Amino acid sequence: MGSRKQIRADKLKEERKSISFAKLNNCPTSPRKMRLVADLVRGKDVNHALDILRFSTKEASRRMEKLVMSAISNWEQKNEGKRAEDADLFVKEVFVDSGRMLKRVQPAPQGRAHRIRKRSNHVTVTIDSAKAE
Repeated sequence: MGSRKQIRADKLKEERKSISFAKLNNCPTSPRKMRLVADLVRGKDVNHALDILRFSTKEASRRMEKLVMSAISNWEQKNEGKRAEDADLFVKEVFVDSGRMLKRVQPAPQGRAHRIRKRSNHVTVTIDSAKAE
């Protein structure tokens, strides 16, 4: 590897040190419902986001809360010797993608059938420390 490429790689590695993420695949909630919860916490401080999720009445907020906690834990693993409380972490990105769809059939009148699509989603949460900006 050339020296210029090595310097760039080291710089990217140092930038990524403050960023941590967690993924949840095939969550059995429709993406539309999960996006409503994701919009509540996007860009918020981590502690404030956890408070919002803990007291939200939506079922998807419980899964999102566990995912944010997992991202915090991943950040602590990556940055040994630092505490998450002192780092001023915030939710940098949250994106919800459509997952697999279970297709079911429901009987309808006069011998017909209606298709039911049971949707799932993939959620990715990225947290970052505000001091790095």
